[in-house]
Parts: sequence; structure tokens; C-alpha cells
Amino acid sequence: MFDRGLHLTLQAMRRQLAGMPSDLYLIRLIHHPTRRAFPGERLWTATELLHPATVRFLRVRNREGCDVYLQPYADQQNPGYILVDLDHTGPEILTVMQTNGHAPCVVLQTSPGNLQTWVHVSHTPLAPAAASCIGKQLAQRYGGDLASSDWRHLGRLAGFTNQKPQRRNGRGYAPWVKVVYARAGVAPAGAALRQQAETTVAAPPPPLSAPLLVGGDPDPCPSPAAAAAIYADWFHRLRIGARFPQPDWSIVDKWIAKELLRHGISATQVASIVRAGSPGFPRRHGDPEDYLCRTLACAARELRTVARFPARTSRAPSAVPAL
Repeated sequence: MFDRGLHLTLQAMRRQLAGMPSDLYLIRLIHHPTRRAFPGERLWTATELLHPATVRFLRVRNREGCDVYLQPYADQQNPGYILVDLDHTGPEILTVMQTNGHAPCVVLQTSPGNLQTWVHVSHTPLAPAAASCIGKQLAQRYGGDLASSDWRHLGRLAGFTNQKPQRRNGRGYAPWVKVVYARAGVAPAGAALRQQAETTVAAPPPPLSAPLLVGGDPDPCPSPAAAAAIYADWFHRLRIGARFPQPDWSIVDKWIAKELLRHGISATQVASIVRAGSPGFPRRHGDPEDYLCRTLACAARELRTVARFPARTSRAPSAVPAL
């Protein structure tokens, strides 16, 4: 018996995967009502992913409330594909991207009026800090979601429904994720984006070895680009993206702030790093500076607690990584 729904999903998936070819893809299922990742995450080849049995399994999970996410996979690096989430921007922005040499290889409509694009910038993998730098630059330039610009952010897989309640139509139906455009190829300005990002990340930031400030004149702070690179580097070192697919960025800010304070970085410099590197900062915070003060105070308080009650087992301190 012909399964029209299965056929349409397969057709959409084939178009998307053809536009962003990769040896392996990471698929992640997130149950929207509970925000929990479905167990059993694994890597798939395009052939495996397009097998009817696999697609039926994903369709069942989607009907049960799971959003279906995808990313080309390159282990601990970015595979050369940058996600630009263009929620609440008009389709004319795609023409602007093309004119500027940043033409996407895949454009998805995740719900009416909301787009996700993948820009292929390199045939070879990118370092996490460089990929995050490119993602943030493109998001800022085209009005994209800065919170979705980190190097390993997943996008949606076409042919499945978007389970966000606020995206449902007037009749209560979840919208389908549709392929608007798919054509494989590196963006004309991709090499320039990569070169600029790698130069920015490689540039040594100002020394961050001053003691923790309690008051007085602020320390010299790194440039916004260098600060964002430091934040991305610690995000990678702490394996936050691997452990938490949809992290609470306020908690991530505190964790990274605590690590920087632990290594003797001043509060002024830490605030600068969080301000420049935290995706989408200040997000929903009405008073960003008060939020930074509270975050750093909490991080410092936790450090003092650890110092007051050290672990029983001792080990040699590790070298302070270069920032």
C-alpha cells in the first residue's frame, strides 16, 4: 500500500541531504514537552538515513512530540557548514546573502515566516572557535538568531513537523519543515569568511592574567572578537554542547565565568568575555549589567565554597591553558 506521507518525507529529506552532502550526519530527537533528548543518539550515512525503516521510526517519534534535528558530522570539529537561523526575517534576505557571496546551500521553512539556512563555507572541517566566529558574524549581518550561531548547533530536518506550540496554526496543527531551496556548493565568499575567522581567532588577545578585581579601575579587556573566541573555546573545552544539546545559556555563562575566575582572570575581563561570547546576549535580560554582576557573584561564591571544602583526594594542579 502506497504511503503518501512517507513518500513526501523521503522526498524532502533527499533534497536537503543532496544540498548538504556529508559522510555522516548526527540526528538528535528532542521531546518538546519535556525538552529531553531521545536515547540512542547515533550517526548515520545518507543511505542509512533515507532507508524507509529509519524514516518510519523518525516519523513515529515526531508524532509523539519529538523535534527532529540534524547536523553534518566531523567529530570535534565543524564540518564546514554554518547554520544561520533567520526567524522573523523576510525571504528578501536570501537575495542579499547571495549578492554578498554568502549564498546558502540549503534553505528551510521551519514554519510560516521563519527560515533556517545552511551556508557551506569550506570543504574541510573548521576549528570550533573559527566556526563559531563565522556563525556569529553571519547572524549579526543578516539578523539571525545569535543563540543558534555556535559551531555545533543543529538545524531541523525537512519532512517532519515543528513541535513548538507557538508555531501551530489556527486549527492546532504543527507546521511541516519544508525545503525552499537546496543546491550543493561552497558559498563564493566562503574562503574569505574562513580566512577572516581563523585570523581573528589566531590573533593573541590582550594578556588575561590580572588578579580578580574587587573594585578600582577596570583592566584592559580583549576585543569583542577575541572575547567571543575565548568563550567559544571554553564552551568546547567543557564539552557543554556534547553533554547538553539545548543548554540553558545563563547556566553556561556561570560555568564559563567560574572557569575564567578560577584561572585568575579579573571580573572585568570575565564580564567582557561573557558579554561578547554568550549567544544572543543579553537575550531576555532587561538589565544586562545587573545580570553579569549576579552571574559573576554566583560563580565567585561557588569557587569560595569549593576552596573552603576541598575534595579529599588530591591531584597535581594542571597547567593554566592559554587564553
